[in-house]
Amino acid sequence: MKMEWTPQQDGLREILTLLKESQSPDTATQLAVQQKLELLNKYPDFNSYLMFVLTKMVGEDEPTRSLSGLILKNNMKAHYGQLMPNVTSFIKQECLQAIGDPSPLIRATVGILITTITSKGELTSWPELLPALCTMLNSEDYNVCEGAFGALHKICEDSAEALDADTTTRPLDVLIPKFLHFFKHSSPKIRSYAIGCVNQFIIQRSQALMQNIDPFLTNLFHVATDDDPEVRKNVCKALVMLLEVRMDRLVPNMNEIIEYMLVRTQDPDEGVALEACEFWLSLAEQPICRDVLNGHFNRLVPILVRGMKYSEIDIILLKGDVEEDESVPDKEEDIRPRFHKSKTHTIKAANNSNMTDNGGNTEGAEDDDDDYDDGDDDSSLTEWNLRKCSAAALDVLANVFNDDLLPILIPILKETLFHQDWDIKESGILALGAIAEGCMTGMLSHLPELIPFLINSLNDNKALVRAITCWTLSRYSHWVVTQPHDAYLKPLMTELLRRILDSNKRVQEAACSAFATLEEEACTELVPYLGFILETLVFAFTKYQHKNLLILYDAIGTLADSVGHHLNKPDYINMLMPPLIHKWNILKDENKDLFPLLECLSSVATALQSGFLPYCEPVYRRCVSLIQQTLMQHMANTQNPEAYDPPDKDFVIVALDLLSGLAEGLNGHIEKLVQHSNIMELLHHCMQDPQAEVRQSSFALLGDLTKACFQHVRPCIPDFFPILGQNLNPENISVCNNATWAIGEISIKLGEDTRPYIPLVLDQLIHIINRPNTTKTLLENTAITIGRLGFVCPHEVAPVLQQFVRQWCISLRNIRDNEEKDSAFRGMCHMITVNPAGVVADFIFFCDAVASWSTPKDDLKEIFVKILHTFKNQVGEENWRRFTDQFPPQLTERLTTLYGL
Repeated sequence: MKMEWTPQQDGLREILTLLKESQSPDTATQLAVQQKLELLNKYPDFNSYLMFVLTKMVGEDEPTRSLSGLILKNNMKAHYGQLMPNVTSFIKQECLQAIGDPSPLIRATVGILITTITSKGELTSWPELLPALCTMLNSEDYNVCEGAFGALHKICEDSAEALDADTTTRPLDVLIPKFLHFFKHSSPKIRSYAIGCVNQFIIQRSQALMQNIDPFLTNLFHVATDDDPEVRKNVCKALVMLLEVRMDRLVPNMNEIIEYMLVRTQDPDEGVALEACEFWLSLAEQPICRDVLNGHFNRLVPILVRGMKYSEIDIILLKGDVEEDESVPDKEEDIRPRFHKSKTHTIKAANNSNMTDNGGNTEGAEDDDDDYDDGDDDSSLTEWNLRKCSAAALDVLANVFNDDLLPILIPILKETLFHQDWDIKESGILALGAIAEGCMTGMLSHLPELIPFLINSLNDNKALVRAITCWTLSRYSHWVVTQPHDAYLKPLMTELLRRILDSNKRVQEAACSAFATLEEEACTELVPYLGFILETLVFAFTKYQHKNLLILYDAIGTLADSVGHHLNKPDYINMLMPPLIHKWNILKDENKDLFPLLECLSSVATALQSGFLPYCEPVYRRCVSLIQQTLMQHMANTQNPEAYDPPDKDFVIVALDLLSGLAEGLNGHIEKLVQHSNIMELLHHCMQDPQAEVRQSSFALLGDLTKACFQHVRPCIPDFFPILGQNLNPENISVCNNATWAIGEISIKLGEDTRPYIPLVLDQLIHIINRPNTTKTLLENTAITIGRLGFVCPHEVAPVLQQFVRQWCISLRNIRDNEEKDSAFRGMCHMITVNPAGVVADFIFFCDAVASWSTPKDDLKEIFVKILHTFKNQVGEENWRRFTDQFPPQLTERLTTLYGL
């Protein structure tokens, strides 16, 4: 049914005038236009006028028509549900008629409108759309075919899951074979669209595609060497995704595919080369990587190293010829937003490797550094490029092949590192950094000559070489720290500190980041040089532009974390605190630069302990006021979202974490400040915040305040405990982890008064400790908290001992002796005394856990001896011998020496 709608000429004239005016460079005119457009939105058929200008007024210039369509798109995004049915019908009908407009710009705009409608969940209520577009693909008119494909490509991109999930009309059963047919079309644009459409369905393993996987591969190989770079790029994309999804189908042709990708990784078009280079990153994660790459390795490695050289365009974007720019202010848009990592309570691992190793648990969640940051940290280049991808590929392959890589790589490094062209030398230094992790063993014999070479390269006259050298040295800092200080650490530190004061901003940044890595590796080894280090970092405050200041805060915070209380000397405090407090005073409450500064101060406060007292009160008050302001903004926004914007909750999170740092560092000294503020009331709100990170940080602070000044926490326990119980959901690991830890700290202080609260938390804690795949940190915290609950209320927890004792023992055997472990084990012993039958079936695990102690306190050791010997006496010699025969020899030996068994 065709809708007849005709505009009134006056209305049309008014809208055309507005569209023309909105292209004016004058901001006042633009603002006036914005306001008029807002007013016109009140008229029901305003959007029909916009559609009419886009599709019917072919005499108007293209930018004006396209602009009309883009304003319509924004209106539909904002108010699609409120449009009159006759208006939406008119828009849909016009879209389908204008999809083949002679102008590419108008076709693209119509395509955007179609996807805007479908993204509103309208695929189902526009049943004629897909059949119509599908029919148009067969049109003799190229514009119609191309326009329909453009729209389909956008729909596939935006609604792939919806298309796949539609089991009633099953559109993909028709669309996918249709797309495959167009892989051989004469127009490269159409070929590219066709592959692009199918690619949207690979990762989710759409059934319709899986049924057509063989024709898809055949057609893909047919266009593999296409003349058009976009087509080649889409072929590479498809193969990279198929590697993850249908490896079985690629294996028979793997040799040819690898050969093909070797050529494509050197494609003259950098976009194609980058897509192909992703293949090596993906392949490295597959178990067959070693076998299939073996014969191609000697060709791949040189290609990757060549790919690491800066392209001419990179050097222009990076201003690679500018050596001194330290006095050039940063552009605000070049400063990447920073994300604060909320505080998580973790427990230090034990040094002693124990009897029965339960596998190294590396927590992937901790390591989210997915960007290959090789000293190019510049917004013009933060996007992924061939250089970064090649370096990342060499890195992951080094982790697969380890030292087998070196016979091929060492000759290449010898050639590149000493090359007279600075950009080739630079790429060699990058390659050397990329293999640091995977080839460390094989590199050990080369490091005594390489490290001095690199330290020397920190003085290169090219800033980009100095910058990459900082990064590469940071990758070897672990080795440097293990050698005699005079040999490498001192010269490295001296040169890196000089580079922190470099006259080039990129070098300053790379040096600051590298120094932070060195600090983490060296920890207290840096104590003798603290004065020297602080002088440099403090001097950098006077030198740095905006962006690098934020990185400097990081380096100072990391230093404080690494050397801890050694920083608490009057000389150091007098050097470090004035510039930090000066920044703190000049930053306004709404300035996001407070985030890195607060993080830095949090580390400094924890390290300085009582040394932070003189600065404590203003810092404390400001944190409380930041929390209060943000919560008030949040309430205003909830009650009246039109009038008030939502606040940035990071202000709350960072302030809570700094208060945690104060509570931890100042311990009891924070009591007076807490007493004279409303922090407990604010904390109660934060613990119930919808945002997980806010809750995470509030539970960390609750635990720290419990340790520092329990008298102010105690009155709130009846309100707080139920909230803690509701947050024991392991789906949100960090929140659950901190809530668990806080419960343990509170129970230790509350003693037997914890009894009424145990039913609120015990079942969840037992569920978490027995859950498969729970991360190591959460398991340890859960075990400690269960132990502490058993310590203060053994009669309430002991009856369910056998539900958790085995997992409990396994979780705590790998942590260092400390107060937390001590209270948890005392709790376990109390529970065993109350319910000895609960441990019988898993007694070997208890023996192993007890043997994990290096030096338990005397009275705890006596309790262990008593339990072990009681058990031995009750089962009798014969049974005990049969039981201990199952022990690994190390365990028997430890139990004999420690507990005389």
